[in-house]
Amino acid sequence: MKRNLGLKAGLKAGTALAAAFACIWMVAGPAPAGETAAEDACGMTDNTMPTGDCGDFHQVFAENFNGDTVPVGSFSDCDHNVDTAAAYCGGLSGEYRANWWAYPRGWYDTANPKNHSNGNDRTMGGEYRADKTVSVSPSGYDGTGTMKVDMYRPQTGEDNYVATVVPRKCMDRAYGKYTERFKVTRMDPGFKAAHLFYEDPHEMDFPEAGGNFNDDTISAFTHPSEENVDTGASWTTPHTTSIEWTPGKVKYFLDGKLVKTATRDIASGKMDWALQNESALSGAYAARGAHAAIETTWVTCYSYAG
Repeated sequence: MKRNLGLKAGLKAGTALAAAFACIWMVAGPAPAGETAAEDACGMTDNTMPTGDCGDFHQVFAENFNGDTVPVGSFSDCDHNVDTAAAYCGGLSGEYRANWWAYPRGWYDTANPKNHSNGNDRTMGGEYRADKTVSVSPSGYDGTGTMKVDMYRPQTGEDNYVATVVPRKCMDRAYGKYTERFKVTRMDPGFKAAHLFYEDPHEMDFPEAGGNFNDDTISAFTHPSEENVDTGASWTTPHTTSIEWTPGKVKYFLDGKLVKTATRDIASGKMDWALQNESALSGAYAARGAHAAIETTWVTCYSYAG
């Protein structure tokens, strides 16, 4: 199965290059020997965003979007200090400018023929247009605040409109814990997600749809070791995913339960946590007027103090 490029924040439009990757998905099984399928370090059991430190992890950022309104169009002018933790979107203000960045207009997703940086042969893809797709509402799918990425194919033009949002305080970090609560609330064919860390040759993705939302359940991907897992979980049901990244080890948790531990060739350098939402890499192309929306209830990240 062809898979997405973990497009590093900061690649200039038209020059994004990375190695081609292939996935071998494995069905989620028992926890590895010597470990139990216990809850993650924060002991999460419901939709409540964790607050404070968890074991060896020190909380550095948490956002539940409650009570906030950020209209479509605000995530604009995002080409300031790209590829650094100082990156920001000029269209945002206050805490949202301080805490969030998005891939700027003029960058293209993995499926777009203007990029094709993972070697795929898709004939249509998307342009990153957070200014057209990203908003925050105090009344999301669960009745609380959510950040919504509403990807779509316009009635005119050649590219889908897609978005990658990046929590600034979770950028440029080695190790830590990265957790989000989300649901896909609309799923017309032609779109996918890969929320990831990437620095060639290393990549960690969770949650991931390998080709598209309509055919793929929630998976985790690790490169170059290919220690991957398909959880079988539906995108249209609310879920919490967590990556616990420590020296020599990455643990993936779904709804507080361990689904995979990767231990081979684990990244040790600093990377950015990018919530990448983009055009499908397999299956149907988006029809004109098609939409796919993913809503995030909360996100939080932690440094590692072990």
